[in-house]
Amino acid sequence: MPVQLLKIIKGRSETPLPRHLQKVDLRHLREGFDHTNKYFEGIVILSYPVTKLGDGTDFFKVVLQDMDNSCSRINSINILIYGKMAEDCAQVICHGDTFVVAGFKLAKSPTAREDGRHGYHLEVSEEAASAIYIYSKQRITAASKTALVPVAPKYVYTPLNHLKDGTIVNLYGVVKFFKPPYISKGTDFCSVVTLVDPSNAKLTCSLFSGNLDSLPKIYKVGDIVRFHRIKIREYNGQMQGITSAGFASLAFDGTVGAPIVPRTSTKGYSFMDEEQKTVEDLRIWAASNLSISGPAAKLSGVQPMLFFDLTCQLVGKAKVDGSSFLLKVWDGTKCPYPTWKVPVEARDVEGEKGHLHRLRNLTVDILVYDNHVHLARSLKIGSFLRIYSIHTKQASADNEDASHIEFHLHGGTGYGRGIGVLPESNPDVKDLKVFLESVDLADSQDMESMSSVELDGTFYSDTDFESDLQRYQHLPVTVLTDHQDLNNTELKTILNSTAPQQYRIRAKLRTYKPQKLYQSVKLHCSKCNSLQEVPHGDKLALILQGSAITAPNPELCNTSWYDSVMWTTQDQKQRKITIHFVRHNEMIQQPQNALLMIEGGTLKEIWKLTKRFKCVIPVKSTEHDLELLDLSAPFLLQGNIKYYGCKQCSTPKPMKSLSSMAAERQPSWEPTEIAQVLGIEPLQYVFIMKFTLVDGTGALDAYLFDYEKFFKIPASEILTTDFLQQKMQMIMNALCPPGGKLDDSPWLECFIKSYNVRDAMKHQVYYQIFDTTIVEDVL
Repeated sequence: MPVQLLKIIKGRSETPLPRHLQKVDLRHLREGFDHTNKYFEGIVILSYPVTKLGDGTDFFKVVLQDMDNSCSRINSINILIYGKMAEDCAQVICHGDTFVVAGFKLAKSPTAREDGRHGYHLEVSEEAASAIYIYSKQRITAASKTALVPVAPKYVYTPLNHLKDGTIVNLYGVVKFFKPPYISKGTDFCSVVTLVDPSNAKLTCSLFSGNLDSLPKIYKVGDIVRFHRIKIREYNGQMQGITSAGFASLAFDGTVGAPIVPRTSTKGYSFMDEEQKTVEDLRIWAASNLSISGPAAKLSGVQPMLFFDLTCQLVGKAKVDGSSFLLKVWDGTKCPYPTWKVPVEARDVEGEKGHLHRLRNLTVDILVYDNHVHLARSLKIGSFLRIYSIHTKQASADNEDASHIEFHLHGGTGYGRGIGVLPESNPDVKDLKVFLESVDLADSQDMESMSSVELDGTFYSDTDFESDLQRYQHLPVTVLTDHQDLNNTELKTILNSTAPQQYRIRAKLRTYKPQKLYQSVKLHCSKCNSLQEVPHGDKLALILQGSAITAPNPELCNTSWYDSVMWTTQDQKQRKITIHFVRHNEMIQQPQNALLMIEGGTLKEIWKLTKRFKCVIPVKSTEHDLELLDLSAPFLLQGNIKYYGCKQCSTPKPMKSLSSMAAERQPSWEPTEIAQVLGIEPLQYVFIMKFTLVDGTGALDAYLFDYEKFFKIPASEILTTDFLQQKMQMIMNALCPPGGKLDDSPWLECFIKSYNVRDAMKHQVYYQIFDTTIVEDVL
């Protein structure tokens, strides 16, 4: 019999498979091999209705999951059954059955790219002498059939707008909001889920269970869930769902086109063919009607004062005190800011010490509080997590370096705060594992963090620091880029000479200011020669907050050169936000090439836009046109860089001036060109430092005024790139070793020029370093 139903008795098959058959798994399926005496065994996770081909042949498609490689990236395969075997198999198969197919043919699958399954499929028919064996524990016999026919329950699913108080129903829904499972006030775990569906109704469900694994496996907004036997009750005029006896759930990835693989909270379940269409229809509806966020943030994209979700791997953990717990995690990317390291003893940190040391420049410390501590303690090192609503916080004002940020998971469950453990079969985990395996840890070893918090011996020993300091001690040298005809001049001679003149010197660096290198970055106007401090992020946030008070002018939406989208925020303030997308050739450009203008947005919202679009300009509405904000705010944001204009030298023009650039054949949206069109005199980021140089004959103070030539580091990027800050600190530590003797400092060759500064009261001579560059010593 080509299709045989085998009984399982005490965990074993009543009838063994023929001895000549040899098992093969997905990894060893190869085209060109003879599979006559091979068999593949898997679990039925999906089946389709029987159809007829053009020649009248019956056709039945089944999807099997490899039992031995369920955690592999590709672990399922299509089985195509033809002829009488198709009808016989369709009558007896049930989802969850163990399915054995023998004597198959292997062929390339034309749908592998779309359905994410194996690149080959198996073809089965009586003509090919194939055989199918189905293991199932329960079947009901029909006298007219040689095989046994399953009795599958038929469930009725209630739309969310038809729910009634006191009923127990089955339903499907799309997750609009959820709280990961947490310990309730009793001993049970609780999860809160808000569902929506095409009926435009919503249902908030409070789900309780003493077993964490029995709650729905929801990983993100937009997931699809199926609830069986959920009790409905009315409270304050709204329907709510609560768990009842026999409650069961399935969850599915809500991404359109993703494989439909149920995530189950029970060991046994049914999933009928028509339900696959229900899931697919809900996916399509949600994509058009539900605001679903994109992928969780990466550490490389975080900003201060941000709330975000993070998919990561746990590499270390430690108890801090009774109400907080430390998680050390990484996602393979580098946080752009120096990060706070939680002060705990290294011996108290659970995790492989060598691995923690190798990853010390890529991990961040997340401090979790209160109700999250219980779950955090139980997490296994190496597990993959999705941590929801992490807060990045600026270091406190009394901290030595306010540029550090801290990561906190606050107590409570507001805004979906919580920790979810992701299985290795999760698509996001599979992608993350591939990425983590590709990270070159050798590169990160050169990014030694120089923050005092990391050098206090907690996770970075004095021996490590001294070793790295010696390694960098003689790397940087100064190279003279011009004026090779000049001979060295002693500092004593220079001090006794009149200005202006140029000199070549050989000296040592005794001290430098500022000691906190990020304070050396200023904004310079080349037209009026003025200098100013780089505005703090809090100042920009206040400016944007003030501009949001003025409502956007609807008459300035959707003009001849830009398209506009306006909406109202759902928070208490109900702000009006408008984004104007500049068109080119009557079309909006691809995000990586696009310029947009935003009204009413917060700093957090603007930073999100800069991660996707090339250029973002904050604007405000007037009666007749869009205009730039006060020039205390940047006139343009591009990536992590904020571009400012000089208040004294700029004459801002209305935003319609940009329409001429939009009409160009290939608008580049370069900051200098945008500034020129808008009447802005751009400010340039520069390093301003004072070096005290000595050579044994005297000492003089020479000023460094540099954009990117001396350090070979762009001043515009130093405030937003942790690695560049560390590199600059390493250079200065090598030129002027901290705590060392002057004799230990290297000799530097550089050019300096003297110049006069006169006013009504006095005359002074100043010195400036020029035409000198730091490079790594290759000897």
